[in-house]
Amino acid sequence: MKRILIVEDEPTIAIGLQDDLELEGFHAEVVSDGTTAVARALEGGYDLILLDVMLPGKDGFTVCREIQRAGLRTPIIMLTARGQEADKVTGLGLGADDYVTKPFSPRELVARIQAVLRRASEAAPAKVFEFGEVEIDFTRLEASRKGERVDLTATEFKLLRAFVEHRGRVLSIPQLLDLVWGKEMFLTDRVVYTHVNNLRGKIEEDPSRPRFIVSVRGAGYRFDG
Repeated sequence: MKRILIVEDEPTIAIGLQDDLELEGFHAEVVSDGTTAVARALEGGYDLILLDVMLPGKDGFTVCREIQRAGLRTPIIMLTARGQEADKVTGLGLGADDYVTKPFSPRELVARIQAVLRRASEAAPAKVFEFGEVEIDFTRLEASRKGERVDLTATEFKLLRAFVEHRGRVLSIPQLLDLVWGKEMFLTDRVVYTHVNNLRGKIEEDPSRPRFIVSVRGAGYRFDG
């Protein structure tokens, strides 16, 4: 049985989510503040985290950031009453796997959860991949450059994996959206631009003149590692 941690401070919403998910066969637990959420998440054992943005103590963005910095790769779906593009970019940029805007139907949420769990279960390349002075272990989700650890978010690992698996080929923005975020997600091109720029800043010697993740005008990006 898949275990889901619900982080929601509105009791009515939290209880409704818990009931809906348990009816679908999940084991759901609830916490109501950001500080407790981080502590419980780091205890491990959860297959997915439903994380509200507006929380007492620490907001959802802070919780997501702290979980990622601790090296935990549990999939995260962020919940918010706000539907602004900037919030989506912020959440996804921190490593969240999906973003659902309230109000949403139980069927939609369950479909999103199943899609994220399905993507998370896909096997990563079982090897260490090296290019330039960068070393990536996709099995352990660890990265280093010049022997120094590089902190990549879960989404950045997925993006880099897509590039590595298609190295030498031009990937369009729609292709990258499908490969990294899934066909169920409806995001703008800006999400890809933001993540590519962030990734370049971590693995390129000179991000303004990238050697590995190369822009192909009017077509997309090509990985030359």
